Amino acid sequence: MTARAAVIMAAGHGTRMKSKTPKVLHRVGGRTLLDRIIDTVQAAGCERIHVVVGTIPAVRKLVVDRLGEAAVVVQDPPKGTGHAVMCAEDALRDFDGDVLVVNADPPLLTAQDLEPLFTLRRGGAALALLGFEPADPLLYGRILRGADQHVIRIVEPSVASDEVKAVKLCNAGMYLAGREDLFRWLSRLTDDNPKNEYFLTGIVAEAVAEEKLVRAHIAPETSVMGADTPMQLSQAEAEFQKRRRAHFLAGGVAMTAPETVFFAWDTEIAPGATVEPFVVFAPGVKVATGAVIRAFSHLEGCMVREDALVGPYARLRPGADIGEEAHIGNFVEVKKVTVGKGAKANHLSYLGDGTVGAGANIGAGTIFCNYDGFFKYDTHVGEGAFIGSNSALVAPVTVGAGAYTGSGSVITKDVTPDALALSRPAQVEKLGWAARFREVMGARKKAQGK
Repeated sequence: MTARAAVIMAAGHGTRMKSKTPKVLHRVGGRTLLDRIIDTVQAAGCERIHVVVGTIPAVRKLVVDRLGEAAVVVQDPPKGTGHAVMCAEDALRDFDGDVLVVNADPPLLTAQDLEPLFTLRRGGAALALLGFEPADPLLYGRILRGADQHVIRIVEPSVASDEVKAVKLCNAGMYLAGREDLFRWLSRLTDDNPKNEYFLTGIVAEAVAEEKLVRAHIAPETSVMGADTPMQLSQAEAEFQKRRRAHFLAGGVAMTAPETVFFAWDTEIAPGATVEPFVVFAPGVKVATGAVIRAFSHLEGCMVREDALVGPYARLRPGADIGEEAHIGNFVEVKKVTVGKGAKANHLSYLGDGTVGAGANIGAGTIFCNYDGFFKYDTHVGEGAFIGSNSALVAPVTVGAGAYTGSGSVITKDVTPDALALSRPAQVEKLGWAARFREVMGARKKAQGK
């Protein structure tokens, strides 16, 4: 098979996004646009990936962190899309194969959408490109084809006649060609236009001038849609969520109101799990079969094991590992705690850093006091232990297996297994105090005319 490389154009500032965050670092499904397109070209089998960046450090850092310094190609100053790809010529000088050119901002593009381009190349096309038929083609260049369906040119909307504007097939801005052909065509582009830029679309005219075969594949509009504005980003997010909901329903996940549930790019939910309305899955969540995620819960970076019950109104933060048949109830927050099989924390508690043993019971209002303002410390609750309501466990501390803590206790020392730990002052009664208090305060209030 012919070797595959990719050039990703990510040098734009995305000013239409009107945000301090660079466009390609905005997210769909909890993953940046740039990460998503890197995922896509990797899945398409591209063994070499180069990302054309501008002067934004955060974009460069993402590329270096994922692909290494060698993957970075700098375009400074920017001189158009054709110039962006020209900047990658030196980086690919030793490459022998097909080069895929893609934009960084189509968040829903998949490897399956790109594979037809490689098929066209194997079928003899010197240049293959993606087209689509948008509902509103006003702003897109039109792909003109001859009687044999071969591409003959691309016409920008600003110079298109009414006849050309009637053409439905539009240019998605993604191309595939052999390395040698691609950079030869690019070398012939000029900046003789009002913007003084090198337009990538010019390679079509160069290929046609050489009587090379140019073919287009028509992709779904949702696959190639960009995310240049907050509105387009929200539209992409909506389409992403629609696809993920359909995926999980088809896979056997029960959802009574799927339109209210939101998933991340890497959410994993096993068949037989149930997700109630208004649940949000941030990145890094795995849910096993038989588990029930009840309404208005928020999960991130956590594991929910078989037959566990989470929520309603629960929050699972990174590192939470909820064991089989365990219960995490309403207004309970769990962070970096492993909860054992059958353990329960049903009401109004914060569990941060530590472990809860199998079968343990965490009473309402319990707090794992895990932070002293400088460092985090662990709390360990043993198997079968019973933590009384409104207990504060001051870490580092261990409550032994089968031990109890009295309600309202502040536990600062380890508790021996099967012991009862109490830490609260003795109850004192002052007889008649309440009656006297009411009498005095009532008279004061009356004197003030209230």
